[in-house]
Amino acid sequence: MSETLEGTTVAALVAPRGTESVEFTEPRDALEAAGATVEVVGPETGEVQTVENDLEPAETVEVERAVADTLAADYDAVLVPGGTVGADELRADGDAVAFVREAFETGTPIGVICHGPWTLVEADVVEDLTLTSYPSLQTDVRNAGGEWVDEEVVVDAGVVTSRNPGDLEAFCEGIVETFAEGEVDRSALA
Repeated sequence: MSETLEGTTVAALVAPRGTESVEFTEPRDALEAAGATVEVVGPETGEVQTVENDLEPAETVEVERAVADTLAADYDAVLVPGGTVGADELRADGDAVAFVREAFETGTPIGVICHGPWTLVEADVVEDLTLTSYPSLQTDVRNAGGEWVDEEVVVDAGVVTSRNPGDLEAFCEGIVETFAEGEVDRSALA
């Protein structure tokens, strides 16, 4: 990865519980290695417990900013890790959904992995997008007007998606490259 993200600030949106640790840590590390500043945003500030394999406790993460008090415009890109429970909590949080919708509508690049696309579905921004996710979300994506494909990484209109932790290498490369390209014109999707 030769792209540089110097001067780029990325919001990593994590849930109060259930965010898949590796889907947060590996993308965060790749973004920081490329020069980005990653700020952790969530429904509440303070420590949150991430998980491994959706069940086992993993590392704790400090949420620096509450999403209700944060504007997507404050960031150059957004990262939404997966985790079945974490993604479900985020899609049920109106402020998190509004944040993702605002990021999409303002052309902010977005990286979403595994169950994370539930936030895109809930934000009503999937129509006319091609994306991938954990396979169990494919009906949700199609019902929301998107095209679901079974691929390691998909980039469409500045939205980078991957299926699961096995795709992290490609996902990390995809977000670094896409985030380096900057703001995206999504007006053709409307």
